[in-house]
Amino acid sequence: MRDDFCAFILTHGRPDRVTTYNTIRKHGYTGKIYVVIDDEDKTEDQYRERYGDEVLQFSKAEIAKTFDEGDNFNDRRAIIYARNACWKLAEQVGCKYFIQLDDDYSRFDWMLDKFAFACEVKVNQLDWLFTNLVSFLCKTPFHSVAISQSGDHIGGRQSSAVKSAQAKRKAMNSFVCSTEKPFQFVGRINEDVNTYTSKQRKGVAFMSFMQARLTQKQTQSNSGGMTDLYLDSGTYVKSFYSVMYCPSAVVVGSLRGGGTRNGVDNNKPRLHHSINWNAVAPLILRDDIKKGPRKATPISAASEV
Repeated sequence: MRDDFCAFILTHGRPDRVTTYNTIRKHGYTGKIYVVIDDEDKTEDQYRERYGDEVLQFSKAEIAKTFDEGDNFNDRRAIIYARNACWKLAEQVGCKYFIQLDDDYSRFDWMLDKFAFACEVKVNQLDWLFTNLVSFLCKTPFHSVAISQSGDHIGGRQSSAVKSAQAKRKAMNSFVCSTEKPFQFVGRINEDVNTYTSKQRKGVAFMSFMQARLTQKQTQSNSGGMTDLYLDSGTYVKSFYSVMYCPSAVVVGSLRGGGTRNGVDNNKPRLHHSINWNAVAPLILRDDIKKGPRKATPISAASEV
């Protein structure tokens, strides 16, 4: 793996459940790994005992001064602080590129082959995948590229992702970034949606790479981390942060599905954000490829033809 790249695993309060660390090693990643914790984590000593010099720590209070949290609740149980700290941490360890990962990933799979046919094959060369995502980031105007999630492939072979084989203009969970293309996540809760909706309207582009997929534990099923915050605030509050940041394109709507988990029937409607993508990421043609206004053909010239 290239020496100017590292993987940041963002975690809090669960030193014995950083599943992602072993997962990416098993899937063929040989590069640098750093476990990122904050200075308010009471389990800091346990992290250092397990991961030693691979633990990086930042100040939540200091990072909070640098971006818009979107509220005045003074509750810092959120991942956004770690996300925004990563650019300085990357410079600290001498890396130009990095990927932000949650701590609960269990698997990486290829979902589309080179002919865009549906498949599900374990990724055994994460070095190759990460290297090519970095290369893509360098050669395009995108500020961050993410790996798709299980929910992006609902429907299997009949899903829109498989049928179109296109990238999605969203980015969640895994963010491949460059210190030369810095940006700030905004909004204490639902920070990924807040950011890729509000920023893309200003030309800061994001996308998800659909050929690969990561699998993680379902939201609110893994105690610690941000689970307690989601349980306390509920999905309405979570989704409404995105409405605040991008009211012209995001609304709170009703979502069904999810089966039964922890004794809760998730097939009942629940509140969730709904995005109008035509308002978030309009398709604007460059001036050099626009056809321009159509000119009327003179009658004399038409008659000659």
